[in-house]
Amino acid sequence: MTNSTAPDQDGPGFALPLLLFAGFRTLIDRLHAELAVQGHPELRPSHGFALQAIGTAGTTASEMGRRLGVSKQAAGKTADRLEALGYVERVDDTQDARRKLVRLTAHGVDALVRSARIFDELRAEWAAALGPQQLRDMEAGLRRMTPGNFFRLDAPGWFSS
Repeated sequence: MTNSTAPDQDGPGFALPLLLFAGFRTLIDRLHAELAVQGHPELRPSHGFALQAIGTAGTTASEMGRRLGVSKQAAGKTADRLEALGYVERVDDTQDARRKLVRLTAHGVDALVRSARIFDELRAEWAAALGPQQLRDMEAGLRRMTPGNFFRLDAPGWFSS
């Protein structure tokens, strides 16, 4: 996306969310291109949200759906897909025999570990391009402007609502 506004001029209000989204997409697209090279070509952005929603302790499909802002059925379909790809498994819940937990496999954990490493590399690239202080200032400004619980996993549900 090219910015036709000079750096010292304010752009139209609608440009801010578009630029934020373009930055997000740039990072996510680069992440997935690198994950593909590193052995995870089938992972999609929605899968990353789902893996985060499942977490290291595992969760039920119902709770996964709540965390993602989607129905239990939609979460179940995502879990089915991730299970078919080898990223999660379903196991009996030791706390409640009526429930099944969706739990990360070693392949799922590997994807999350690699994602974290790649995000660190991408952040370092941004720091090199913008300058470390400008990047820290941008991050600090975004923290000021977002709620304290800004890390919400419900983007898939939010986008489809």
